[in-house]
Amino acid sequence: MTDGVRAPDCVVLGGGSAGWIAACLLHQAFAGRGATVTLVENPEIGIIGVGEGSTPQLKAFFDRLGVDEAEWMAACDATFKLGIRFHGWSKRPGFSHYIHPFPSPVDLHTEPPYTRVCAAARRGAAVDFAHPDDWFLASRLALAGLSPHAADSFPFAPSHGYHFDAYKLGAYLRGWATSRGVRHVRAEVAAVECAGDERIGALVCADGTRLTADMFVDCSGFRSELMQKTLGEPFIAFDDNLFVDRAVVMATPPPGQATPLTEAIAMRAGWRWRIPLQSRCGNGYVYSSAFVSDDEAEHELRQALGMLSAGETRRLRMKVGRVRQSWRGNCLAVGLAQGFIEPLEATALHIVIHTVERFIAAWAPDAGPDRLRAFNEAVATRYDGIRDYIVAHYRLNQREGNFWRANASNHSLSEPLKQVITAWFTHADLRQRLAEIYGPHSAYSSASWHCLFAGYGTFPTRPQPVPHDMTMAGEALATVQTMLAACARNFGPLEAS
Repeated sequence: MTDGVRAPDCVVLGGGSAGWIAACLLHQAFAGRGATVTLVENPEIGIIGVGEGSTPQLKAFFDRLGVDEAEWMAACDATFKLGIRFHGWSKRPGFSHYIHPFPSPVDLHTEPPYTRVCAAARRGAAVDFAHPDDWFLASRLALAGLSPHAADSFPFAPSHGYHFDAYKLGAYLRGWATSRGVRHVRAEVAAVECAGDERIGALVCADGTRLTADMFVDCSGFRSELMQKTLGEPFIAFDDNLFVDRAVVMATPPPGQATPLTEAIAMRAGWRWRIPLQSRCGNGYVYSSAFVSDDEAEHELRQALGMLSAGETRRLRMKVGRVRQSWRGNCLAVGLAQGFIEPLEATALHIVIHTVERFIAAWAPDAGPDRLRAFNEAVATRYDGIRDYIVAHYRLNQREGNFWRANASNHSLSEPLKQVITAWFTHADLRQRLAEIYGPHSAYSSASWHCLFAGYGTFPTRPQPVPHDMTMAGEALATVQTMLAACARNFGPLEAS
């Protein structure tokens, strides 16, 4: 993009977190070059708000807008998040739980020895030192209940995300956007006018108002009014990879001391999240309707929470998959209108931000098929890479029960995921193979994949003699532990953040 290229007038259909994030980014990128951004939403349509967690990309988003962290966190009931702790996904002794930590600059010193220990364990060495929780700064801080903000003299803080109230986040972003010039139209869209097979001409509101634009951003949720319903863009379902299709959610009182982690706890036919907010704790059971009924799932969740008779629940249906193209003609699909991968790794807003930022970078009036194809391929690769990582959680599980056995025996895997799993079990250099398989658009690092495989204890069950000195592994862990303890002394308690 150059300063001389005309920026597009944009109409965003749908509010919620996805719509307002898109409006904020588009306004910031294009308003200074004379473009307008309008968001239209039907106030009668509610927000789904399946998840209340994020990756570190949400922090980068707010930093880009110049929003003060303390201000928006207070307004959105938010708490810090340093990773996700998985409970019960493996029954292997010593590996009943593990943390998938967010990255830190300190990982540059701790990840290499950790991958060497994993390499030895993959070849049959004892796994005493291979649990990921011992090797990463974010895990150390989370388990100690420390803030992700370091002292000014220590410039190596880990990346962090947040837990938040989805409704309050949407409201906060609406206020930020409208105060800076984004036009907000509260109206029902009664009709969509087309301008050929590939273009939206206008949105016609129930009161007769016509909204025209150069670009239309579809944030209409699972309805996908513009991209799927109007333009007929095909939807690629992931139901042969991911079996979960429903969720039941319920709030409970806030914990006495919030841990900066999302908890992902294995259940009979899926898993449940536990997300600590300032004023409440969010809970949800994500499950497969093929293995448990809605009523059974609700009872199972209530039983786990000790709330058999009290508290209200909400039931959700999920459409898991993605559109073939996220950008078609003058329409960009974002959020649930673009697709949805279940909330296991809290990637929904990550994909929203990634999609809009790539669109902004790629925008040009003369964008031909090559530019569109490059954008769509990059977004699809990111989407499918996230899917693969989440599918791996299920495929590699070490639990009993019909749901879990069906996942462990599921061979409907993408070719890239098959290659990653093969690389692990054939002792290949996983970092190198990931770069070859997913290229520059990989959503997850080598450290993340190591944490997943090793966190389950996915090693040979009978240790064998190998040409590796495990005494050296113990010394490496001791050195790392000493370093992490020294690093942690630069972080204060959560209350002081």
